[in-house]
Amino acid sequence: MAQTKRYWALIPAAGVGRRMGSDIPKQYLPLAGKTVLEQTLSVFLKHPKINGIVLAITEGDPYWPTLSQQFQDISTPIMLASGGQERCHSVLNALIRLATQADADDWVLVHDAARPCLSAEDIDHLINTLSKTSNGGLLGLPMADTVKRCDAQGHVLATVDRSELWRALTPQMFPLALLTKALTHALENKLLVTDEASAMELQGLQVTMLEGQASNIKITHPSDLQMAELFFRH
Repeated sequence: MAQTKRYWALIPAAGVGRRMGSDIPKQYLPLAGKTVLEQTLSVFLKHPKINGIVLAITEGDPYWPTLSQQFQDISTPIMLASGGQERCHSVLNALIRLATQADADDWVLVHDAARPCLSAEDIDHLINTLSKTSNGGLLGLPMADTVKRCDAQGHVLATVDRSELWRALTPQMFPLALLTKALTHALENKLLVTDEASAMELQGLQVTMLEGQASNIKITHPSDLQMAELFFRH
């Protein structure tokens, strides 16, 4: 009998940034009665196919100990990993932590802590489609706006053909062993990749882009938080 595939969420939440005019890291800002991070976690905790979560947080994070108390009695385990200097370090630490509980061919869904509006439908889309591939892939959106290439002074140099351009979103879903190898190789070669798909591409692996929902916004500016509030309200 074939082994049932398992799926794990990895959420790097270390050093997410403080660009919101507040001393509080943006993943801990309030959103619809909870924090941004709580809303992000809840999407995966409610999903029936997610076996567990690895959360990479900064050593000595003063906010998580209080927040974590509400998750002590849940059936879906939340494991902690040490956050790194960059996102890629945090994700690799989370993968190494997960390897103590998961199999090499289990799938991992790496998701931004500051994307609380992810839908269960998009998780289903990833799992149902990418589980049939060898290398996995990611959610994205086709570029809808006209794209300009500019110099350092802001002068327009050219209009870029957008027909094959996509905005990368998360989750990005890959087999645990393949992603671990790809990130390890990138960091050993001092390549600070900005997302997991980039590490896979450096290994010569072809990954698949799936169209996600536009509501899957990343909280970067105060206006994003206001849009997220509207999302949860409606």
